[in-house]
Formats: sequence, structure tokens, C-alpha cells
Amino acid sequence: MRKSLIDPFNRKIEYVRVSVTDKCNYRCDYCMPEQGVHPEGRHTEYLSYDELARIIKAFVNLGVAKVRLTGGEPLVRKNLSSLVEQISGFDGLEDIALSTNAHYLDREAEALQQAGVSRVNISIDSLKPKRFNLITRGGDLPKVLAGVDKALEVGLKPVKFNMVVMKGTNDDEIEAMVDYGLEKGVEVRFIETMPIGPAGVSMMDQHYPAEKILARIKQHVGKDLIPSAGKTHDGPSKNFMIAGTDTRIGVISAVSQHFCESCNRVRLTAKGILALCLGQTDSVDLRTPLREGITDEALEELITNAMLKKPERHFFNENVHNIEFRQMVELGG
Repeated sequence: MRKSLIDPFNRKIEYVRVSVTDKCNYRCDYCMPEQGVHPEGRHTEYLSYDELARIIKAFVNLGVAKVRLTGGEPLVRKNLSSLVEQISGFDGLEDIALSTNAHYLDREAEALQQAGVSRVNISIDSLKPKRFNLITRGGDLPKVLAGVDKALEVGLKPVKFNMVVMKGTNDDEIEAMVDYGLEKGVEVRFIETMPIGPAGVSMMDQHYPAEKILARIKQHVGKDLIPSAGKTHDGPSKNFMIAGTDTRIGVISAVSQHFCESCNRVRLTAKGILALCLGQTDSVDLRTPLREGITDEALEELITNAMLKKPERHFFNENVHNIEFRQMVELGG
């Protein structure tokens, strides 16, 4: 019988988001400041791939079945497929996913798929090149869409779009994103803005609630939205099938309708900090004991004990003006 990670609220932790870097070639407003997280260029030392693999192995031994590789932008770190190769053979690890802005995905998709990545989430907040460039502070939409096409070509499935809906910025493109999903066979998920870090907090006046998003989609397609549940990789998204099609859409409503009671995840930052909640500061340092020679058994015990610090829920609404939270880019989303 496999071990299990259980938090104080009887939630089984089966999913770890692993950030391999907090650097990114884009500068989306809600995620990071224009100058980046390290404006002076002094990047704190990241965990090596061997160290990341060792921590992931400990989590898998403790019952984790899903790992998502994130950043920052994970594809700015060289040879990411070698990490995927290291972990893909771990007994009990059922799913390796990738979150990316897709700028380099046309170059990397095939190698990642062959190494063991099964699916990909792509952050894309506009289908208008000039607007996309403004939101990302320099992003190249045609290059991103080439990455989308390559992911579909090599068989990464599903390919999902994550669109952060911002009132007055891109909320007029909700319907266009749905149409793109229908055309390409891409799942589209609409995400509410979240007050994480100074950048996220400053944009909460652009919050656009999930309820309005769903109403507009239903009106646009002229069909029912049928609740779709039961897939192991849905995470916090509330998903719906568009009646008469094979297309799914979803909404992530972290602010208007929190989903904390079903939270099954934790986050490992590129610097080896185990973050236990996206909206709280509870965390445990894994890098220091790792580099001081901790045994595998003690590492698993440290992770197990860390789960006792996982909070019951976030308090986004209550803490909307607390700018002391970490930047979204440092947490792996």
C-alpha cells in the first residue's frame, strides 16, 4: 500500500507544482514587475535538476501522482527535457505536465513529449498581436501560436489555454478565445485576477468574475454548457462541455468562489521553498537540509511534517491590500 500525504483538514496531497526558474522572458502585468524579480541580475541559486529530481522522488514515494513543471517560464532553463527524463520513470508518477508561455515551445515540444511530458497549459491573454505585446511587455503572439501548433502536432494532449480575464484590458476577447478553442481543439480556461504580490494586488480593479464569463460564453455559443467533472487533471477549474461539440471550457474562480476545500496541491519554488498555499505565506525550506546531507528517509519525514502547516484556505478577499505576498512568478502559479 502506497503512502499518502494528508493535511490537517483531511485533504490528500497528490499534486506538486515544481518551478524550475523564476526568470521569464515576458513581463505580464499581473505576474511580475517590469524590471523582473531580480532587477540587478543577481539570481539566487536554483536547485539543480538532480536536486529537483530527488525532491520529486520523495513526493512520489509519499503518494504524489502528478507533477507540473512551471516557472517563471520553464523553457528559459536549458535542457528541461533532461529533468523530465530523470523523473518520468518514477514508479507511481502518473502524469507530468508543463505550464509555459509557449514562446519557445515550437523548439522544445517534441523533445519534451518524447521525454515524458503528456500535456501542456499555455498562458495566453489575447489573440490580438499588439495587445498581446502590451500585456506581456514584449511578447510575440505569432511565435506563441506556432508553439501551440507544434504542441498539437506532436501529440501533447490536452493543450489548454489559460486566459487571465482583465476588465477593460482583454475582457472583449472572451468569445474569440472560445471560438479559437472550437477551431483548434484547445481547451480554454478563464482565470480571475488574483491579489498575489504587488503586481496582482494593483490589478484587482480589473477583476472580472467567473459568473459573468460563463454567462457570456453561453450567450455566444447559443448552446448549453454541460458540467464536466471527473478528470484527474482538472485541478481547481470548473469545467463545462459545449453541448454538441468536443470542446471544453473552464473557469478558475479563486476570488469569487474559492475551491480550498478540495485543494490537493503544494508548490516547490526554484529556490527550494515548499509553499503550502498560493494565497498564504506558510512555507518550509527544503534546499538547506538537502544541501546539508539529509537522508531520503528524513527528507520524506520533513515533507510529511510540512503538510501540518498547510492552511485550511486562502484569504484573497480579506488580504486584497496585503502587498507582502510573494510575486506570482516566484510561486509557479
